[in-house]
Amino acid sequence: MRRPLLALPLAALLATTACSAIATDKALPAKKPAASPTTASAAPTAPPSPATVPALTPDQAQAALITDADLGEPWTMTEGAATWRDGLLKATANAPDCQRLLDTLYTEEFFGADAQVRARTGLDDTWNDAQLHHQVVADRPADVDRTLAWLKTMPKKCGRFTAATATGAVQNAEVTEAPLPKIGDSRQSLRLTLNGESADGEETTLTLDVAAVRIGDDTIVLTNGGLGDVYAEITQGVAELGAKRLADVRKQARVEV
Repeated sequence: MRRPLLALPLAALLATTACSAIATDKALPAKKPAASPTTASAAPTAPPSPATVPALTPDQAQAALITDADLGEPWTMTEGAATWRDGLLKATANAPDCQRLLDTLYTEEFFGADAQVRARTGLDDTWNDAQLHHQVVADRPADVDRTLAWLKTMPKKCGRFTAATATGAVQNAEVTEAPLPKIGDSRQSLRLTLNGESADGEETTLTLDVAAVRIGDDTIVLTNGGLGDVYAEITQGVAELGAKRLADVRKQARVEV
């Protein structure tokens, strides 16, 4: 039996999004007090512009990540990669663009070798066997936006295609654009579904959401997928909360320069 969407954890997540500055302040180091001028004639120092936000430290990037406490039951910190990643995502598509999409979703290396993953985490939905991965990635905005533009073309180029797994099982794939709140400087979200058979002949349906939101030189990337229920509301809520938390961390980093 499919369980209904838990209203309380999701409502709490969306409520946290609206007031996440409170939660983020707890996760971040305390702001340094403003220095008082030693003389009346001391010239004020201009704050750095948004373009000069320093690279996030590992601790700062980690503070921007979502935790199981944000999602509530039944989410827990992950115990390892889900078996469907190798079993279904590691597949050969019948078109180059669709192959690139599958490879990107499998490796979760969305922005190439030059991009730096500042922090990452994984969470498991123990009731639905879903898995959510959250990364904070640093890369040039123009390069990120090119990747987001490519993702946006996927519903048209790879709306429907077929892929064969390592065991030869044929998967019927569908890619659709998924909604996201208007967050960050640029954003894109997709939903991939793979319908077919597992290695033992069992009928399966894999649903995988991917969402990326760029904020300045940093980008959050989310994947949320599984063989059971995968809720778009979770993907959207985590994207919104993650973007707000990253923006707060970046603002804190600029203050501390």
